Amino acid sequence: MAGPTTAERQQTDSGPLRAIRLRRPPGPRVLVVALLCLALVGAGCTWLLYGSQWLRVERVPVSGARVLTAGQVLEAADVPVGSPMVSVDTGAIEARLRQELPRIDSVEAVRSWPDAIGLKVTERTPVLIERKNGKFVEVDAKGVRYATVSRAPKGVPVLEVSASPSASLRRFGTERLVREAVRVAGSLPPAVARDTRVVKVRSYDSISLELGGRRTVEWGSGERARAKARTLTALMKAAPGARYFDVSVPTAPASSGS
Repeated sequence: MAGPTTAERQQTDSGPLRAIRLRRPPGPRVLVVALLCLALVGAGCTWLLYGSQWLRVERVPVSGARVLTAGQVLEAADVPVGSPMVSVDTGAIEARLRQELPRIDSVEAVRSWPDAIGLKVTERTPVLIERKNGKFVEVDAKGVRYATVSRAPKGVPVLEVSASPSASLRRFGTERLVREAVRVAGSLPPAVARDTRVVKVRSYDSISLELGGRRTVEWGSGERARAKARTLTALMKAAPGARYFDVSVPTAPASSGS
């Protein structure tokens, strides 16, 4: 009897032969259907974002306004109510608010789906005021003059720039001197800051304070502010009855008067 053939031996040793099936590429009909489905989905999304009434601006809430009213913010923002949410240019809204309302330090226009554009406003805070034609110009911590008011904000010192034509004025300019005064006002010890009535600027290196009780502080420039603040605090404790304090050179302070 004849033994197994070579093919039979290979089948026995390696297991049953497996048929290899080749997959055919998708036919043109399948591709057309897939593309049509994608087109329909894209058209549906476009209609939902731009054509439907569901994702349109209906509300514009305002937060963070203190001196400004919500009406003033809304008028300056000019948000296109009724427009598709996706088409609203939030950057342009923010730019309009900063331009139209200088009191605004920063603003963020935020989409709140499905129907609101929120306006988050941060107003400038006055650290000094300048008298001008019977009114008061507010100056913030960056030295920006941003608003004119008829009544002085409570507790904000008056800024007086009396720099005569000098090398200091020519070198630094009035705006730099104002920023230096702001720098000084922001570095005062809390108790002194609350008691400061006037900040006088004669030059970059000559800034003084008028406090309550007819007291005066010669501060000098805005440099070495921390050392001057510590020295002034110690000097006032050591000479509580003094009316004149000089910390322009914090390592050699002086006080006088009673």
